[in-house]
Amino acid sequence: MANLLIAHGGGPTAVINASLAGAIEQARKAGFKGKILAPRFGSTGLLNEDFIDLTDITDTQLKLLKCTPGSAIGTSRHPLEEPEYRKIVANLNKHDITYVLFTGGNGSMDTIGNIYKYRQGELYCAGIPKTVDNDIAVTDHAPGYASNAKYMARTVFDCAKDVMGLPIHVSVIEAMGRNTGWLTAASALARTRDSVAPHILCFPEIPFDDNKFLSDVEKARKKYGGVIVVASEGLKYADGTPIVPPTLTVGRATYFGDVSAHLATLIQKNLGIKARSEKPGLIGRCCSELTSSVDVQEAVLMGATACQAVLDKQNGVMAGLERVSTKPYVVRPILIPIEQVMLTEKTLPREFINKEGNDVTKAFIEWARPLVGKMPKQFSYMK
Repeated sequence: MANLLIAHGGGPTAVINASLAGAIEQARKAGFKGKILAPRFGSTGLLNEDFIDLTDITDTQLKLLKCTPGSAIGTSRHPLEEPEYRKIVANLNKHDITYVLFTGGNGSMDTIGNIYKYRQGELYCAGIPKTVDNDIAVTDHAPGYASNAKYMARTVFDCAKDVMGLPIHVSVIEAMGRNTGWLTAASALARTRDSVAPHILCFPEIPFDDNKFLSDVEKARKKYGGVIVVASEGLKYADGTPIVPPTLTVGRATYFGDVSAHLATLIQKNLGIKARSEKPGLIGRCCSELTSSVDVQEAVLMGATACQAVLDKQNGVMAGLERVSTKPYVVRPILIPIEQVMLTEKTLPREFINKEGNDVTKAFIEWARPLVGKMPKQFSYMK
């Protein structure tokens, strides 16, 4: 009997399990009769033939999956070469797995794309998009981003109240995104009629300049007293050199030092202003309390879309989202050829960044607002 396998790859998100639930629900809705399996810890489980049987998971468990962050079946960043792909395909055939879904970012789409490339016999492969930094190509956005974007906006929103109440320092908040500034940009959604924080945004798409940054901080300090800066973890100088040297490189993954701490130190040493660094990091991508309802719905939709695609014998595709309109917010599911998203990054477009390179434009705010919802209303003081 033909079986279905659903795998996770790369860093988890607040809604990766919602996509898993969506795929399982769709398989049942379609009358799928085979086993539904998941490799324990992603590609590692595929290589070791270590599978979790999800066939009889209950409706209650599926409901809980949709509100549980992290990966319930485990994930990995295990780099794969041709011999390992051939072993994976052999293992899939050995266990009568005909349908394969892989949830992840552009690296995981490379994995499912190569499984598709090396497939033997009847094997149907599809990707389910997942990312916190929104760097997957072609799709309007990917599940995982909206929840982390909401977290960044709410964190900055609350931090702004703290800084307004004691305006004596600069708060530098670091956002995830080695090569893309989507999460840094999302922090601008914290702005309200009563607060213009964040005051300065630093994107990896814009070459970093120490002198310009310090000048921007000094101007904001004189104007507002307390200042909030949001900076992407992967800031680079014009020659491509990271402003903080990488501390570790493993395969395709590069781990940078603390950019926020570096910038806070830069401010203190050069401007003589008290500065603090904050680095939400993993907390932002696993915060279930601030999960976006839109994100959950779209994660379920992407899982269901990819699952139905392989059951319909469509092959070598990734589920994606096409925006039909922003007001009202409407998207529709699409299928994207997998080769268009394998290891292909989507950076923050220039039209979403202001002329000075230190803020977003109105176009970005309009694009992003439906994904995270409105900021809460709070008491406005010191008028």
